[in-house]
Amino acid sequence: MENNWTVAKQIVEIMKREQIDRVFSVPGESFLDLMDEIYKDGSIDFVAARHEGGASFMAEAYGKASKKPGVAAATRGVGASNLAIGVHTAYQDSTPMVVFLGQVERQFRGREGFQEIELEQMFAPMTKWTYELTDPGRTNEMVSRAFRIAQSGRPGPVVISLPADLLGEKSAYKELPGYQVSRPFPEVNEINQAVELLQTAKRPLIVAGGGVLLSDAEALLQRFAEKTNIPVLASFRRHDVIPNNHEQYVGHSGLGTLPAILDTARQADVVLAIGTRFSEITTQSYSLFSEQMTLLHIDIDPDTLGKVYPPDVGVTADAAKALTALLESTVQPKTEWKEWAKQRRNAYLEVTAIPDRPHPDTVDMQQIIRNMQNILPEDAIITNDAGNFSAWLHNYYQFHNAHTYIGPTSGAMGYGLPAAIAAKLARPEQTVVSLSGDGGFMMTVQELETAKRENVPVIALVFNNSMYGTIRMHQEKQFPGHVIGTSLADIDFTGLAEAIGIRSERIKDDASFADALKRAMEQKEPAVIEVICDPEKISVLSDLSDFHK
Repeated sequence: MENNWTVAKQIVEIMKREQIDRVFSVPGESFLDLMDEIYKDGSIDFVAARHEGGASFMAEAYGKASKKPGVAAATRGVGASNLAIGVHTAYQDSTPMVVFLGQVERQFRGREGFQEIELEQMFAPMTKWTYELTDPGRTNEMVSRAFRIAQSGRPGPVVISLPADLLGEKSAYKELPGYQVSRPFPEVNEINQAVELLQTAKRPLIVAGGGVLLSDAEALLQRFAEKTNIPVLASFRRHDVIPNNHEQYVGHSGLGTLPAILDTARQADVVLAIGTRFSEITTQSYSLFSEQMTLLHIDIDPDTLGKVYPPDVGVTADAAKALTALLESTVQPKTEWKEWAKQRRNAYLEVTAIPDRPHPDTVDMQQIIRNMQNILPEDAIITNDAGNFSAWLHNYYQFHNAHTYIGPTSGAMGYGLPAAIAAKLARPEQTVVSLSGDGGFMMTVQELETAKRENVPVIALVFNNSMYGTIRMHQEKQFPGHVIGTSLADIDFTGLAEAIGIRSERIKDDASFADALKRAMEQKEPAVIEVICDPEKISVLSDLSDFHK
């Protein structure tokens, strides 16, 4: 059956077909028709953020938490520019995301109309596809294609530009089925070659990345690791690919990773990489893995294979399908593999153990993480910004359940709070806690009002040392004592939160943190806990004074 509907109504119908239940946005006059159709339909929640950057972070995190495309909308060049940070995050994190951007009227294009920008050129380098819709008769075709591209292969963001005068025009709309994600199987001969090389290993290592999470292959990964006794190293900010208390888990390669954990990767002679692009951070600036290693690389995107390290065997396949094939293969675990895994697991446990040693007069970040571990339920979702504070989380917090960590591999500041809001909206039954430094928190602090208005009970932890700590660390390393641009004012975040109507506490010692966290969990509304940190404790591995010796 065909209907004669406006472009705006067709977009809403396509979103419903794709099971989209939320759009994150800052409203704009260029897409009022679309907003009105969302209002009239009533089945899609329009979440108005206080800044397009916050809205795009929310959409990106919602994509991770809901396992379907996050959707954001903004107006013309100004809204698009603010929103770009979340699009870049989705691109680097391989998160499915569809962005609708209002554009100037078609008759004004090319005249430097009000807020005009060439959106296709602007977003092309950070998206899988960008397109400006100019023909109402192609709405169903092109918007459907946007959702298909966002979810297919290596997922990512897609941007659709919508001229304001187009949205009210009508054309024929025919109902189509929603997109079903394709999961390609590996070639049998490639799996056989991989198994043959794997059998030559003395110190094999699995490096597991986001592709495992995207294909819901965590249980398969665990079974394969158990069957073979091969240790598993998580790639940057993909901690939850396997329970961290599992005997095969040997840590995570990221920023500030402890040396003993990195030694595991350096000592491996055969690496089975699954669903990872070997990013700069995972590879420690492309230096972690030796040229002598044998590499077996599995990824759904053929362009990822060989981009960083040329594989001895490259397999283009969905992670779950590849792991299923490996489980059914003739891999024969060796006794030395079990001893190697035990050795590296013990090395991980030794450096990540946290003593129960609360401090009544100062903050030790290890104790903060220990309390989080002891108090939060195992299915609590953790989100975080970029910043040195996150290295304590990454090194010491144990993720036991799949899909309980949401962090930007792009290293975007300001991500933690809006991501937590989106995660709580997607999975309201779970506790959601965000971690931010004072620098990053100020970049999206206005989204506290969104959490309050939408009644989203997230817990926001703010680690305040009154500086851009990560940059200060690098500054002191390269130019000791030449401090410029990295010192910040001492913001009263508790007062700021309370001005928005959000309950807040300021903690100056880690002994007080546990009770503050428990109080925040008991209430059914947003909460902020500000933790005052010693600027001297600049990172997991260094004190500030170390750079002046």
